[in-house]
Amino acid sequence: MATNIRTKFELKMGAATREAFGKALLDLGRKNPNVVVCDADLSKSTFTHLFAKEFPDRFFSFGIAEANMVAAGAGLASSGKIAFVASFAAFVLNKGFEQLRVTAAFPHVNLKVVGTHSGISIGEDGPSQMSVEDLSLACSLPGFVVLSPADEVAMTALVHAAAEHVGPVYIRAGRPKVPVVHSPEQKFEIGKAIELIHGTDVTLIATGLMVAESIKAQEILEAEGVSARVIDIHTIKPLDVETIVRAAKETGAIVVSEEHLVDGGLGVRVAQVVAQHHPCVMEFVGLHGYAESGTPEALLEKYGMTAREVVKAAHRALNRKKS
Repeated sequence: MATNIRTKFELKMGAATREAFGKALLDLGRKNPNVVVCDADLSKSTFTHLFAKEFPDRFFSFGIAEANMVAAGAGLASSGKIAFVASFAAFVLNKGFEQLRVTAAFPHVNLKVVGTHSGISIGEDGPSQMSVEDLSLACSLPGFVVLSPADEVAMTALVHAAAEHVGPVYIRAGRPKVPVVHSPEQKFEIGKAIELIHGTDVTLIATGLMVAESIKAQEILEAEGVSARVIDIHTIKPLDVETIVRAAKETGAIVVSEEHLVDGGLGVRVAQVVAQHHPCVMEFVGLHGYAESGTPEALLEKYGMTAREVVKAAHRALNRKKS
């Protein structure tokens, strides 16, 4: 487990994780001529246009043909390239799933898949473009590493870690700007969670933009006299089993929060670990179905992706722990 334990957080708005991805990709391209990039007609939205502008001979645009893009990217990876393919998460996972399965997971090629505009925080584009199943789908692919950075600091570090990792990787990115929760000095390692705040009564486990909301929830709970531990699980697969089990043993109650369907994703995977190693009270904050079109702020509020809902879940867990 990596640590970045602080007693207080001053959350300031940073860049969107999709923008951090694009900048990190450009940096990778400058350092390694073996990096190539594929996109499906959304390079300005995914920020791969930064790479394309500087390295046009290493950038391939496939138009609205995500399945073809994934297969071609896997081919480039099979030929020895460090290939990144990027599109909206709903498109690259849903439309490209067969190719991800057959051309990337089964042969275990060195393909890096980036899904931007994930979750309901994509906002006004509506449910057809909201990816709320992507973590579940990516985790179902044998051999895939699955990453979900909380902020620009995490995204930058994990893009570089993904490039160094030999094997297929999925990275989840969001559309809106998000608060910065990690210090620039924070070290990231695939498969190692980060304990941000230590606590003894309940553990708040989160990923993506829900990490910042869990930090806000911890502050509310602290004012109420509740000691809450906050853990950022940026690697959904492989999970940091040791950190999860320690939290279950030491606090006896866990709340998992994610901008994803509760029927799959991080919560289910954490529950598997808890059930196998040290059963304890658990609550889940996430989505229970598809959302609608609206502003990101209104949607996150309506569908419970807020610190207030995390606090409510923590109280439910604490009440159950006492009974």
